Amino acid sequence: MYFAAYRCGLCKKVVTDLAVLDITEDGFVLLERAPGVSVEEIQKATEGKLIIKENVPEMEFK
Repeated sequence: MYFAAYRCGLCKKVVTDLAVLDITEDGFVLLERAPGVSVEEIQKATEGKLIIKENVPEMEFK
C-alpha cells in the first residue's frame, strides 16, 4: 500500500498517535516518535516496511 500511495503522490507523510513517518519508494521512514513510545512499539504496530535511522527523536510539542 505504501508504494501505491507514494507512486500516486497521494500521501508523502503520515502522522499517528505513535509516530511521524515519511512515505518513500522504499517504505516508511521513521522521523519522530511520540513521547514515551519506543521504536520497538512502533515496529510492532507498523505493517509495511519500516526504515529506522539512528537516534529517532521524540516529538516536541510547543
